[in-house]
Amino acid sequence: MTKRLVPTLLASALLATGCSFIPQLDRPAAPVATDYPVAAAASTGTAAADIPWQNFFTDARLQQLIQLALGNNRDLRVAVLNIEQARAQYQIQRSAQFPELGIGATGSRAASTNGSGYVNTYMVGLSMPSWEIDFWGRIRSLKEQSLAQYLATEEGRKSAQISLVAAVASAWLGLQADEELRAISQRTLQTREESVRLAKLRFDAGASSELDFQQARSLTENARATLAQQTRQRDLDINALTLLVGQQVPAELLASLQGKRLADLPTLADVPAGLPSDLLLRRPDIRQAEQLMVAANASIGAARALFFPNISLTAAAGFANTELSDLFQAGSRTFSIAPSLYLPIFTAGRNQANLEVAETSKKIAAAQYEKAIQTAFREVSDALVSRASLSEQLQAQIAQQEAEASRLNLSNLRYTNGVASYLDLLDAQRSMFALEQAVVQVRLAQLQNQVLLYKALGGGWSEPASTTAAVPATASPQ
Repeated sequence: MTKRLVPTLLASALLATGCSFIPQLDRPAAPVATDYPVAAAASTGTAAADIPWQNFFTDARLQQLIQLALGNNRDLRVAVLNIEQARAQYQIQRSAQFPELGIGATGSRAASTNGSGYVNTYMVGLSMPSWEIDFWGRIRSLKEQSLAQYLATEEGRKSAQISLVAAVASAWLGLQADEELRAISQRTLQTREESVRLAKLRFDAGASSELDFQQARSLTENARATLAQQTRQRDLDINALTLLVGQQVPAELLASLQGKRLADLPTLADVPAGLPSDLLLRRPDIRQAEQLMVAANASIGAARALFFPNISLTAAAGFANTELSDLFQAGSRTFSIAPSLYLPIFTAGRNQANLEVAETSKKIAAAQYEKAIQTAFREVSDALVSRASLSEQLQAQIAQQEAEASRLNLSNLRYTNGVASYLDLLDAQRSMFALEQAVVQVRLAQLQNQVLLYKALGGGWSEPASTTAAVPATASPQ
């Protein structure tokens, strides 16, 4: 009889755990417009989220840097470890659904009931500590919460990788711009130092005024100060890139930047923006916020279950005897099972407060989910707006630079022939120097904006073909 009783009770308890108080989750409607404010130029093609970063960033040097960052960046390493921690936490919570079994042994000495002395009692056998039968789904709700948190952590890791890839690419482009700007400043400084020398000779010979000489000196020192500032900025950008990569940037990669221009880099492809609704499926940070909302919703089920009776079961089977030498005799076999029920009557409002905390947490998670959607919508919209305007700005400034180059040549000819003053030539040189730098800065902004659009659309992460997108609720994450 006793041999059949334990399996029967366990089976009955497992069958009884079919109730759940997790409320139906109604995901909020996307709080954004159905279309972006600016129409995307590339309306067809592969979505950014489906383009691996190796295909988007075709520069072999940048690919090497990104690969180093993925292997050494400490923030990404923490994100990966957070996944392992969340996976283990899910396993812990899932194990609470099943009874715990172990070998127990006890020994006690107490006064005999007839007052004749003391009696020793020894017991050893299989023991099942108090096991809560999840009749109201409390443990199952906590398991669903842990699963959603695990999935959110996985999405957080993808989001961290996307941000890292974009940050490394932007930093690399910034370094190339630094080198190009320094080259412009060095060339300009050499030209102006020669102009100062000639101006000094003319001033000493009485062919020009001191004003011309001092103007030439002023422009020369301006170029020198600009070069020093750009050198400092380059070194700071190297430090920032080193932190992103997680190790020293290879010297050969830094050396390869010298003598190159942003216009010489491989072009970045335009990617289709799609519709705002696509972001709900492609942006890991939005999916992370959604899973956190699912976790908060599951916690409500656990809080509701606390209002109902707690049913638990304790059992043991083994050998018991007053004599240690006879402990394993056939007549020493024993068995015990002790179900218990606890119904909370007065908790000083604790259970109600737990429920209110869970419900409020769900509202917070829903607001954060909506904010994630709005943030993604703005990032894509900003990138699309900038893409159109930066392209027009770059074309205009290149045309202005060409016009200013012609003006500089004409000013030089007029000054050489004595038709124009030296101040006209210096003004043309000043404008040309500023425009050369402006063209580089606008080109950098255009390239970095393409990187930001790729990131905003969920690019920089793609699931391997052998990896499933989600973990079934009935199975532990592998």
